[in-house]
Amino acid sequence: MESLPNDWLALMFLVFTLGVKHGLDADHLATIDGLTRYNARRNPRLARWCGFLFSLGHGAVVMAVALAIGALSSRWAVPEWMEDLGAWISIAFLTLLGAMNLVAVLAAQPGQVVQPVGLKGRFLGRLQRTGNPLLIAAVGALFALSFDTMSQAALFALTGTQFGGVSHALTLGLLFMLGMMLMDGVNGFWIARLIRRADRLACVASRIMGLAVGGLSLLVAGFGFAKYASPEVSAWSDGKELAFGLSFVVVVALSFLLALRLARSEPARA
Repeated sequence: MESLPNDWLALMFLVFTLGVKHGLDADHLATIDGLTRYNARRNPRLARWCGFLFSLGHGAVVMAVALAIGALSSRWAVPEWMEDLGAWISIAFLTLLGAMNLVAVLAAQPGQVVQPVGLKGRFLGRLQRTGNPLLIAAVGALFALSFDTMSQAALFALTGTQFGGVSHALTLGLLFMLGMMLMDGVNGFWIARLIRRADRLACVASRIMGLAVGGLSLLVAGFGFAKYASPEVSAWSDGKELAFGLSFVVVVALSFLLALRLARSEPARA
């Protein structure tokens, strides 16, 4: 879990960037990829909105948790062991997902569009085959029922109530949701475009995003481990949460822009 700043505006910006980072989760990308591909031929217009609908359902659960925790915060506090457990679970999953996505890029055949690799989607694979907007949102809600998402929502809620109560907790939950919806929505549009193209440059674009997802996952996991292993690294990183969050957003944005530029550089096949 993240250490959060004490300044309200800085906290709001950081929570938004954490939502962007959460939207880049490999499980999100893999599931949105599956939903988009399933609807690409049946309902191309809906396919473009799969990422947005998925994150809408996911964010609704985050908001509900923020509301519940914010209301109960005066009578309950998160145990210290939960923060450590949440951090180690995040490190383990980010390491595994990062490695799996890098392997997927390296193992892809020439001319093959690289698909994101996730873990939850393997257990809930059948749920990706739906063309109902409400069910797509429900899939996103199911993916929010994880320790990592719940622990982050609880942390935001408890921190928000220190600034002014339940309304501040809901504000942080909404900002996290908006950051996630931005990333997942753009990803859904991007995947729909790659499916229509399926040419050489689309393959290159998919590899760029695969490398970005895998590399950033491993980088965040490695930095999280370093903070626990080295007091010097932990002390150095204190107060730099905004800089790290902004750097993450910049890398993600540049990766998407480069991938989209490549995907647009030639006309789509008929």
